[in-house]
Amino acid sequence: MAPQKLYAGAKLREVRTRLALTQKEFAQKLGVSLPYLNQMENNNRPVSTTVVLALAQEFGFDVTELGSGDAERLISDMREAMADPVLADTTAPLADLRLTASNAPALARAFLELHRAYRQTHERLASLDEALGRQDVQTLASPWDEVRDFFHYCDNYIDAVDHSAESFASRSHAAGGIRQAAVRSLKDAGIQVELADIEALRHYEPASKTLRISNRAAPQTQTFQLLLQIALLRSDKLLEATLDLARFQTDAARAIAKIGLANYFAGAALMPYTEFLQAARETRHDLEVLANRFGASIEQVAHRLSTLQRPAAKGIPFFFSRVDQAGTITKRHSATRLQFARFGGACPLWNVHRAFETPGRFLRQLAETPDGVRYISLARDVSKTGGHYGAPVRRYAIALGCEIAHADALVYADHMDISTPEAFEPIGISCRICERTHCHQRSVPPLERKVSIDENRRGVLPYDVD
Repeated sequence: MAPQKLYAGAKLREVRTRLALTQKEFAQKLGVSLPYLNQMENNNRPVSTTVVLALAQEFGFDVTELGSGDAERLISDMREAMADPVLADTTAPLADLRLTASNAPALARAFLELHRAYRQTHERLASLDEALGRQDVQTLASPWDEVRDFFHYCDNYIDAVDHSAESFASRSHAAGGIRQAAVRSLKDAGIQVELADIEALRHYEPASKTLRISNRAAPQTQTFQLLLQIALLRSDKLLEATLDLARFQTDAARAIAKIGLANYFAGAALMPYTEFLQAARETRHDLEVLANRFGASIEQVAHRLSTLQRPAAKGIPFFFSRVDQAGTITKRHSATRLQFARFGGACPLWNVHRAFETPGRFLRQLAETPDGVRYISLARDVSKTGGHYGAPVRRYAIALGCEIAHADALVYADHMDISTPEAFEPIGISCRICERTHCHQRSVPPLERKVSIDENRRGVLPYDVD
């Protein structure tokens, strides 16, 4: 098979702009002619081997970034947006979407922002119409989507925050461990730390400089909350600087993102990048072993694995998500080609939904998406008790997976027959955009296909997809 040509014009322009070089200066440093560079930047020619080597040697550029970036996510998001009923009469070939994502990514994001605004308005009006007269109407909160997209398009990796957390963790060894280091760091800042019988996981009182951590929470949760408070108090300038670069549209989105960055710091300090990546490789990504080694929960470990995207030291590209019992995705990230639905629930054939039926057990699944890409998916329930009798139990399930090419690096792939096509279950993203015509679990017809209804015939579904 001939090697796939690499078109990365947008990335080349981004690198050149970051270096503040003109096209002529950039071409000279890369050892190519000005017209040739211009053609590469406009995706009229693929990036040559000479340019790839020059980027690495001349600028120390991580050339793997040329094949990464936002293109796949933009294509997936645009396909779903184009499947909206309001665009039913408009057809955009996949080739056109790929060209837009690679040649005009800013235009693609603007289109997605416009569609998101339309969806929010549409869903808000639908909710108000359905619940006319009620006082407890809950509409879609756009700041949450804005924050999710921020982490989504950062590959769930925030370099400055990650390095800062890793630096803090490296100093913790002298303090006798990460928890002791966290407590000492807070006390050095004049903050009194108490374990208290409180409903909240964490409660900080600025006036008295008192931090109370719930004694009902699991030890790993207590440690995580201590580290989160350190991020808010001792790394505030770093968090604010990161937020300034993000340029959120609303104060609400900025406030939500700050908590997200503090959570990121806590996870990165609990599981420092270099040490955690090495341990993940040594244990073949055994979540239980990693959880015990780093004093973290299964969910924290799975989430951390999905953030290992540091340039020149990347881990396996994982997808990670958390769903509730209603099938709503409450956390989502994908460094793979699989992208989660932005609206509606996830595919019912995905094993994450079955995890609620087998508490305390890992479920393995070999799956294939409509684009022919095959994955191994791991699912497990992560229900959380309230810490005392009678307290409500929050029930969630998490999913962690990667493309089947990385199966040898996962202990969970042992003894699975990954060479047989029949072993892979057909799954989709969501029914609205799934191209499969013969799915027994389909809830609604695909928006891009016509359906036919025969009153004299009834199959598994009350219609046939043409």
